[in-house]
Amino acid sequence: MQIARATAALALAALAAATACDPAGAGTTGDGRAPASTPATAGPADLPSFAGMGLQAAQDKAQSLGFYRLDSHDALGRGRDQIWDRDWKVCFQRPAPGSRTTTATVDFGAVKRDESCPGQDASAPASAGATMPDLTGTSLKVARTTLTPATGITVQDASGQDRFILVESNWKVCSQSPAAGGGLTGQPVAFKAVKFGEACP
Repeated sequence: MQIARATAALALAALAAATACDPAGAGTTGDGRAPASTPATAGPADLPSFAGMGLQAAQDKAQSLGFYRLDSHDALGRGRDQIWDRDWKVCFQRPAPGSRTTTATVDFGAVKRDESCPGQDASAPASAGATMPDLTGTSLKVARTTLTPATGITVQDASGQDRFILVESNWKVCSQSPAAGGGLTGQPVAFKAVKFGEACP
């Protein structure tokens, strides 16, 4: 009798462990959310213009049309991350509207809701080689990613207020050393910067 009870208890424990991972059965992720749907087969679909839409709304619309490979970037070229998609609006998109395969990656160029769209989508500068590029006017974040990870970089508040630079995408480069066109041979690089919206001294 004791052996039968022990066997039954083990069976109940195994069943509880199996259902605890997915209490509703199959079809949810570890945190209880339903996994994103994916199209059964790839095919052509009409990709509309998303310009002017909120980024979250544009993403939802694209997925409803069968486009699940989505990306977004800062259209001002500052390298800011779109953490809260509802706070951003679409200015540009790649590919352009038209008949597209649903396996295509749709990339949205976006700005914050209270910002104006630029005249053209800003692209990040190419990675630096052996020559120092002109990084004045770019964000410190973009300037840093342009250089190799091995480059030693120092940044300083160009306003003279000695402010702590925390979010580098909010600061623009005013001056650089070495100067544009100089050789990059592994030496440290120094930037002076101010916040976007401020004038360089």
